[in-house]
Amino acid sequence: MIASFFSGVHAFFSSAAWTTLQISFLVALALLWVASIRWVRLDARSRIADRLHIRLATVLGAIPPFFGPLIYLLFRPGNTLADVREHELEARAIEARLGTLALACPECRTPVKSEFLVCPSCAARLKDACRSCGKPLDNNWNVCPYCEAPAPGLEIETLDGGAVTDRRAEDRETR
Repeated sequence: MIASFFSGVHAFFSSAAWTTLQISFLVALALLWVASIRWVRLDARSRIADRLHIRLATVLGAIPPFFGPLIYLLFRPGNTLADVREHELEARAIEARLGTLALACPECRTPVKSEFLVCPSCAARLKDACRSCGKPLDNNWNVCPYCEAPAPGLEIETLDGGAVTDRRAEDRETR
């Protein structure tokens, strides 16, 4: 009975079915290896900008069969090039947003630009205009930096000691 069992096993391993199964397994293994090389190449192209490094990553994924992609997974960049571009664009958008939102109306907190004289939302006076050139002046300025004219509401009077009187400071206190 044991001899008949082993003769049946021997007959199976000597048959064309076993040979076909072996060849099919080797072909499937080769296709899996080629697919893993292709995956490493495509993934490297999406993560690495330099062509030489893409080729090196592909060779690394191909040479030790089936272990190459695992080694590549350990050393590949964490983000794709598209992710890096997206993060850069998001950072630029946030910087731009922070730059424009830095100025806000003190009354209603509406975002305003530095050249606004009044708030477009609540009409609160933000800055005075220069009498001579019409450019917006910061409330702390005594002189227009564009045309050197005295700021509106500022009367410079030299007293005996040479001191300067700022009439705008009195106006600010009454507000």
